[in-house]
Amino acid sequence: MYAALRQVKAKPGSADELARRIRKGAISIISSVPGFMGYYVVYAPDDTVTAISVFNTVEGADESNRRAMAWIDKNLGPLMLGAPTATAGPVIVHSLP
Repeated sequence: MYAALRQVKAKPGSADELARRIRKGAISIISSVPGFMGYYVVYAPDDTVTAISVFNTVEGADESNRRAMAWIDKNLGPLMLGAPTATAGPVIVHSLP
């Protein structure tokens, strides 16, 4: 199992608009990557947004970051403070009920 993580600082108060844009565009882009297992977005109290995508191959995780970063550049610019970052790697601990 591999995870791809993208993170960016959002403009304060932009959580609802970010969620709307992500639902409208990013979910279908990420979920269409081969090996897709799950997608989560966390909006922290300090306006840090973290997207976590889970795949069954490292290639899927890397491809999701490539696609997501291109989508972010085109669709979230006005809502961001600074540039997004991305990384991917193996999940070394996980637990499900």
